[in-house]
Amino acid sequence: MFPCTACGQCCKNVHKSEQTKFLDRGDGICHHFNESTLLCAIYEDRPLVCRIEDYYKANLIDIYEWEEFVELNLQVCDELNQELNSKKDAIEK
Repeated sequence: MFPCTACGQCCKNVHKSEQTKFLDRGDGICHHFNESTLLCAIYEDRPLVCRIEDYYKANLIDIYEWEEFVELNLQVCDELNQELNSKKDAIEK
């Protein structure tokens, strides 16, 4: 299982990936993202690209081992959170 922390950063940055740009409501945030709960409003019916394990099985299982795929995704999570923290630090100064 993918170790998602439900921080919402991937949902707030759908404009940064060719695979998720179609979800952008115009400001980089997913149409289905609930900013107050940090959860997906259509979680049970979300697109394949948002279902990490299913997307992996459908598109990437022949390219990456699961552990490598998870590590790559966690790196992106870390980068998005670092970017958020940098923005917060800049605002606080």
